[in-house]
Amino acid sequence: MNPIEKPLGCTCFKLRKLTRAMSRLYDQHMATVGLKTTQYSLLANAARAPLPVAELADTLGMERTTLTRNLKPLLDAGWVVLKSGADSRQRIVTITPAGQAKVEQAYLVWRQAQLAFEQLMGRDAVRALNTQLETTMLQLTPLLEEVHHESTE
Repeated sequence: MNPIEKPLGCTCFKLRKLTRAMSRLYDQHMATVGLKTTQYSLLANAARAPLPVAELADTLGMERTTLTRNLKPLLDAGWVVLKSGADSRQRIVTITPAGQAKVEQAYLVWRQAQLAFEQLMGRDAVRALNTQLETTMLQLTPLLEEVHHESTE
């Protein structure tokens, strides 16, 4: 970047603001089945396959401690359980039959939220947004790894 150029604005702030608005939209729908969007995401990912906590955290792009904290209400509700892994310290996040029923119920309202957003923005715009987000994540990942590597040296 040319040192004389001004930044275009804080992309982080704009994305966080958008994320909060999107979360409110999806949370309004999810409230009808007694879930938050973050809980639905955890359940939906747990429903795909049992995964170790660390692997699920990586899949979701979150810290293990954050995932553990977010799993607690799902564990308390009996929607997921933590089973022992190959190593006695490893815990495998596994969906229960009650959790599978909850994720199937929640999928219907998630779908309503998604379709409402697609109707508002247009499917082409949503497709382009999703593509841009995926591309940005791919390009950002090496920078995150580089910064993490530098901070651990």
